[in-house]
Amino acid sequence: MKKIVFLTGAGMSVESGFKTFRGSDGLWENYPVEQVASHEGWLDNPTLVTNFYNMLRKKLYAAQPNEGHKLVAELEKDFDVCVVTQNVDNLHERAGSTHVIHLHGELSKVCSSYDQFDERYVRELPEDNCEVVPGTKAGDGSLLRPFIVFFGESVPMIGPAAEEASNADIFVIIGTSLNVYPAAGLVRYVPVGRPIYLIDPNPVPSGGLANFKHIRKGASEGMRELRELLLKQK
Repeated sequence: MKKIVFLTGAGMSVESGFKTFRGSDGLWENYPVEQVASHEGWLDNPTLVTNFYNMLRKKLYAAQPNEGHKLVAELEKDFDVCVVTQNVDNLHERAGSTHVIHLHGELSKVCSSYDQFDERYVRELPEDNCEVVPGTKAGDGSLLRPFIVFFGESVPMIGPAAEEASNADIFVIIGTSLNVYPAAGLVRYVPVGRPIYLIDPNPVPSGGLANFKHIRKGASEGMRELRELLLKQK
């Protein structure tokens, strides 16, 4: 069974109405990024940060996976599929994908602020109880913080993601450009000669990649086209 590795970014979730990235105005949901998505911001005002992610989490649970998410999940019937995502939403999982690597953390989870990757204190917040009361402690006595990789923090899942890319028979990028890391870095791990597809409605330079095909469509429409291509080649 061929292995497909997807790398997805903000463009994957646009059709679901869920955006958690900096726009051209440099704001994230109308807050300065430094306030709500940096380690310094967390230390400066954990109550503000906690309430911000409570608000964002409610928006996430109100959103639904789009057709693109569902088509990625459906490919598991015919391929060994791994999704590497820069997104903090859980829309891939809710669409049915079973092997998802989150590079930047998961909005639906909270963790210790001493060590956010200590699995003993990472927990998922259900839709009907997704708010954290500011000041709530984790099991180790530290403040409970969002399970998000803040700007300036290390990205420990990049190693496992690179390993997946190095084993890909087919590599697909959706909604993130080849000029943005980690996309630009991960694509270099794909074995030479393996097909690389990019689904994005905007013009994106190929960066000199061989065996590269750009499908200039949004996530859902592009995935429909890609699915047909892949099933013909199967």
